Amino acid sequence: MPSLGRVGSRVLVTTGTRVPNRPRLTPVTPSQVHTGDMRAVRRWLDDPHLLRRVTYGVAIVATALSMFVSVTVGTESEWVVLVVPAVAVAALPSQRLRSLVLALGAGFGALWMPGTVYLWPAVSAMILVSIVEDLGELPLAGWIAGFAGSIGSLFLFPTQATAAPFLAVVLGGSLGLLLRSRFTKAELAEQAEELRGKATWLEQRTSLARELHDVVGHHVTAMVVQAEAGQVGDAQEALQHIGELGRSALAELDAMVVHLRDPDSTVAVTAPPRLSDIDELLAAPLRGQGVDVQVRVDADLGLDELDVMTVYRIAQEGLTNVTRHARAEHAWVELTRTEERVRLRVSDDGVGPARIGERGSGLVGIDERVNARGGTWDLSVRPGGGTILDVVLPTGPG
Repeated sequence: MPSLGRVGSRVLVTTGTRVPNRPRLTPVTPSQVHTGDMRAVRRWLDDPHLLRRVTYGVAIVATALSMFVSVTVGTESEWVVLVVPAVAVAALPSQRLRSLVLALGAGFGALWMPGTVYLWPAVSAMILVSIVEDLGELPLAGWIAGFAGSIGSLFLFPTQATAAPFLAVVLGGSLGLLLRSRFTKAELAEQAEELRGKATWLEQRTSLARELHDVVGHHVTAMVVQAEAGQVGDAQEALQHIGELGRSALAELDAMVVHLRDPDSTVAVTAPPRLSDIDELLAAPLRGQGVDVQVRVDADLGLDELDVMTVYRIAQEGLTNVTRHARAEHAWVELTRTEERVRLRVSDDGVGPARIGERGSGLVGIDERVNARGGTWDLSVRPGGGTILDVVLPTGPG
């Protein structure tokens, strides 16, 4: 049995998009916002955490000023002013009850507003925060309590009836809905960024798994063939080739492990594959087994580097499967182009696929590569015996 020449892939693992760190919105300080810097203003408004803190700070200041003015100016219902801070403090511990407690406080303030007119900023502030903090899909508690208090004030103070309670509720409610919408939008954007990061991470891992199977699997298969050839041929030469293949496989495996541990690390690559390598490198294990392998590649296929990589990896998997399973005497690799499509056929006259449609890791990798390029593929029984792997990929104009 003839000994094998050097068998191996020219290509180290190639990776997809870098996996970003878990995305987070960068906080923006008010000092960054200045006249003429609209980008800083936009970032400030788009930061939900900072905007929420500023909103609540303004609400606290408005409530405090409202209380101070009400006590200073004097009112017939000064005791009502003391209820407002009590309600605010009671609302702090429980996020689940915060919206309801603030809504009831706002309703109580609206009820007594005709007798304590300067309390309207506090009512608006409590309505605003109640709506923002409402965990329900429709924030109704603030509106219901506010309008209920406003209507009640018409009966409690018939001679002092005023539209101030209603205006305070509308003002606080409108601002609350506006801010709630902005917060929701920002939170959804942050969640979408996080999901995109996770999707990219999964895509990267899938790509590395595919490369691990294709590259290292090919080397291991070639090493097995060399070992079998050494049993009936030149054992020393076979061991030498096995050592070369092992070192090449370890180098590529090390590169993938380094990248798995640090996705931001640079992955070193050797020369990209050539279509001629299908005949010079990939067919070698089969020829070492005594299989007659014929490779036909049309000239001027007009494939870019990504197309060449895809075709090379699919041909590699197809021939590796022939080496492992086919027990064939002949194998054929045909790469042709028709208009804006390239067709790859890897066939043999062996025993055929064990089960049509049953997919191992190699066929899953082929499916992922073909789908990523918008192509089609099929694995079928060859007339007269054997297997046909038929792949069609779209390409640009030749």
